[in-house]
Amino acid sequence: MNKAVFIDKDGTLIHDVPYNVKPELITLSEGAIPSLLRLKELGYLLIVISNQSGVAHGYFEEEALEAVKKQLGVLLGDAGIDGFYYCPHHPEGTIDIYSVACDCRKPQPGMILKAAKDFNIDLPASWMIGDILADSEAGNRAGCKTILIDNGNETEWDMEGQRRPTFIVKNLEEASKLILDYTWQEH
Repeated sequence: MNKAVFIDKDGTLIHDVPYNVKPELITLSEGAIPSLLRLKELGYLLIVISNQSGVAHGYFEEEALEAVKKQLGVLLGDAGIDGFYYCPHHPEGTIDIYSVACDCRKPQPGMILKAAKDFNIDLPASWMIGDILADSEAGNRAGCKTILIDNGNETEWDMEGQRRPTFIVKNLEEASKLILDYTWQEH
């Protein structure tokens, strides 16, 4: 089986520009490339897991996310991602076909579980990194270890039950070093 690091996109992998699908506005978080290369060297697949409720709210078409995925590939180069999963739903959306409560919108684990099936991933050997507790909850529900990047994006500090991350760090670079240290300790 494979192991993976699931990574939230907005606010974690890239700087958060709300509801952005313009490739020219996408910029990587500081240290993203060396951090992802470090994880790849450890044998982890890198898979983006992202809520994209802008589709459900009618801010952009679902097809616009292809340009986002392509731009991430350009920016990341050799540190590129292996998978890109997104949830276009929101229960209060304005576009009927996307206005649903689903099992893929974080904090639900649906995107992680689908990626695990698609890539034959050992979830207990894998990690979820994100900048809000919904990311941690999704990873915990899927059976991964979780890392919260405390960069100021979380506004509801309720860490009850499944919302409590395994670790809290300041940035993506600290997260990748933590995974490196943890991986070496396991061997």
